[in-house]
Amino acid sequence: MAEQTPYWLLISVLFSSQPLTPALAMTLHEAAFELYSRGEGSREVAGDMLSGRVSNLRKDVSLGGIAGPAFEAEIETERGSGVVRFVLTRQGLEMMKAQAPAAAGPAKPKYLN
Repeated sequence: MAEQTPYWLLISVLFSSQPLTPALAMTLHEAAFELYSRGEGSREVAGDMLSGRVSNLRKDVSLGGIAGPAFEAEIETERGSGVVRFVLTRQGLEMMKAQAPAAAGPAKPKYLN
């Protein structure tokens, strides 16, 4: 369902040396959300026209009404190399957390004996 959600609700870009397409923004969001959820520091990302590394800066930032955990990505695209600094928005995090139980499927019954 994240593909149906406009990426600007999920990610707020602070700086980008490369133009971001919606597909690139969603790839960065998915990698950052996994890092945030698992508490990990960094991971590789790859796609049709993207490769690189996303790092969890382990800081919360606030810029006006937008707040959330900060990330940095060093990427290689068909246009060359670049750096993207971005924030996962609180609204986006809440939406992704609400979707996680639905994606896992129905709960399995637990038996005592």
